[in-house]
Formats: sequence, structure tokens, C-alpha cells
Amino acid sequence: MGTGNVDRRTILRAAGASMATLGLAATTACGGGDGTAADGTVTIRYSWWGADERAKRINQSIALFEKKYPKIKVKTDFQDYVSFWEKFQTQAAGGNPPDVFQNSVAFLRKYDKRGVLLDLKSQIEAGNLRLSNFREGVTSVGQVDGKQLAIPVGSNTMALVIDKKLFRKAGVEPKQGWTWDEYFKALKTIHDRTKVPGDTGYFAIMYLYDLYLRQNGKAFFTKDGLGFDQADLTEWWTDAYNRVKAGIITSPKIVEQDKPKSSVTAGHGASEFTWDNFTVRYSAEGDSEYGLAPIPTTDGKQTGQYLASLMLSASARTKHPKEVAQFIDFMVHDPEVGKIMGYDRGILAGTEQYQAYRPTDPVNKEIAQYEEDTAKAGVLGTITPHPSGADTVESAFLRIGGDMAQGKTKVSDAVKQFFSEAEAAFQA
Repeated sequence: MGTGNVDRRTILRAAGASMATLGLAATTACGGGDGTAADGTVTIRYSWWGADERAKRINQSIALFEKKYPKIKVKTDFQDYVSFWEKFQTQAAGGNPPDVFQNSVAFLRKYDKRGVLLDLKSQIEAGNLRLSNFREGVTSVGQVDGKQLAIPVGSNTMALVIDKKLFRKAGVEPKQGWTWDEYFKALKTIHDRTKVPGDTGYFAIMYLYDLYLRQNGKAFFTKDGLGFDQADLTEWWTDAYNRVKAGIITSPKIVEQDKPKSSVTAGHGASEFTWDNFTVRYSAEGDSEYGLAPIPTTDGKQTGQYLASLMLSASARTKHPKEVAQFIDFMVHDPEVGKIMGYDRGILAGTEQYQAYRPTDPVNKEIAQYEEDTAKAGVLGTITPHPSGADTVESAFLRIGGDMAQGKTKVSDAVKQFFSEAEAAFQA
């Protein structure tokens, strides 16, 4: 979900994560172990993942916060997605996680189970953090078992990024409500008419398979395990393997060679499923014309989509829950912060920020329009809270699906291996 310029495969499907252990011990803030100086100034530690552009925007936002709250200083730390969670896991295990940090749905149950996350309800009740003025449906993403474990800063949904020139050349036009059969037929038409594979490899994206399952009355996860069986995955991966062999899906070897570029921008694929707010990277990377198309459906209507979110969580061990709550409140509600951050972490979740930032460039305008159109279509449902171990399961899905597509392992063996690894991850 909103990730700056880091390779989207790293983020969306990374090793040991969604969208892990070389962590460095964090230093305590100046003035004593609880981060309070002699003059009463409090220092809180804030960590996130992302690239330099996100860091620049966040540091500008923090400068505004420190101006409004001169007695609160914010010490920052950021890495790319994989390194962030490696470091966080080490810090959490050592009892020294940051006071406030970026989070996503794949990690809520995992770290709640370990007692790492602060239930923010007490700070909401104390008036230090507002749960009002959010776009519809986003605050529930941070709720688990009656607790508010995170507050959304931005929301996004799965979309299909297309190379418009290739689609036009092939005479293919995506439409709201088109079916999977129509999509796969389109991939073949594109390949036949342009000699470019139609898709860069949809089969190992956990969040996309979740949408497909939801269209069919299931889901990738239940509260405590997998919401589908081996026969479901066997069908999904068998069809995918056959399409790779037929050339209508980009060879996984070429996808690897194209990194860190997307195979779409490298000219080796006409479409790719990803989060809608990642679209910015395609225009920056490639020299074609890129846009967003609707998710294919099973029944001509339901896409299975939901709003996912990047969120801010707090440590249950923080010595400064009030200051952390005030910081989160500022970062998700302050209109000036909204203008600074833009859609870097997804479409702004708070209504004050959403209204304050009006994109002027074509790409961000299209992202905003896509979310508005998706909401109007009435297809958005509620995300299933991921069980503890979901991050490891997502990593296994990507890795094993990739091995299957390359012919390194038979589909039947790949399916058995995935279910075995998933079971182990849930029990860990």
C-alpha cells in the first residue's frame, strides 16, 4: 500500500511480509530512559517504511507538528519495507519498539497477540485522538476484536494498471463489470496482435487472489486461517501456469530481469494488478501512456474490492501515550499535512486532508477518480482482519507461486507446500 518509490513487488508481496533480521537497536531519546528532558520536553520515536520522497514529506509534516507542540520532539527512522519489518521485529522482541510507527493490516493480529500494540481507545476517549472526520469505511481497517490498534493515514484499493497504447493497438477496451473470461481473452488478443504478453503475472499476488475468492463467496483469510482449500488453489495456479506457457503472461524470469522496473514499463507486459496509488511509478518509469482499469468479475458486478490502508500504530510500552495520540491525530487530520503528503500513502483517509489536497497532475487525478468510481459502483466490501502469521503466508504465496510458474515445482506439489507452510505460520 502507499509506498513511495520502493519496488512494488518488494512491498506488495515481500519476503516475510505483505503488502522478516538485521535490526539495529534503537537509541533512547535524550534526557533519560523515558524520553523526557529536564525542561519537560518529551521525545517520541517514529518509524516508517518508504523511500526518500516519503521521508522528505514526513519530515516537513513533523516540522509543522513540532511548531504546534513545542514540548514534543519527534525522532525519526525509516527503511525500505523489508528492512523496516526486520528491524521492527528485533525491536519488538527486545521490548524496545518505536513509540509510533507505520503499520498495515497484515501485522495487526500478529503484534497484538504479542502485546506490542497500544489500544488507542483510551486516548480517543480522553480526547487526544479523534476518530471522526474520516472517509467512510476506513477506520474499521485498524480495528481488531473490539480494539482500535491503528489509525488510517491513507486508503487504497486493488486496480489493474494498463498500457493504454497496447490496449488500443489490440482493440481491447476494459469495462466496469467485465468478467475474468473476458479479461483472459483480452490478454490473448493483446499477445496475438502486439506480440507483448497481456499480463505480467497475477497468480502470486495474495491481495488479488483474495478478491477472486471474495467474488466466489470465500476469502483468502478467515479470522484464524485460510478461507479456501487445495482444490481452489490448484485450479488458480494450473490455469496461470498454462497461460505463462502460452506466452500470454510474462515469463517470471523476464519479470526478475526487469527489476526494479515493472515489466509493464519495460515493455514486456500490457497490464499488471497492483494498488491504485502505485500508478504514479509507471508514468515516472516508462514512456507509454498508463491508466487504471476495473478489476474483472465472476458475475459481471462484484469485484470483491475493499479499502486497504496504511496506518499509524503506537507501542503498548510507550511512556508517552498522550503525546503519541496527539501526534497521530495531527498527522491524520491536519489539512497542511494533507497538502504535503498528497497521495504518497494512498488517498488521504481523513476528510479534512482529503478536501485540502486536490491533485492537479493527470495521474493523481485518475487515482482519485478511480476510487470515487469504485465507491459509486457499490462494490466495496469490508477487509477481513488478517490472522497472526499472515505476513509469512503472503511471502510463501509469492515465492511458491513464482517457483510454480517457472516450472521449478509441479502445481500439485506447490499447492501442498503452500498449505503446509501456511499451517506452520499460523501456529508460530
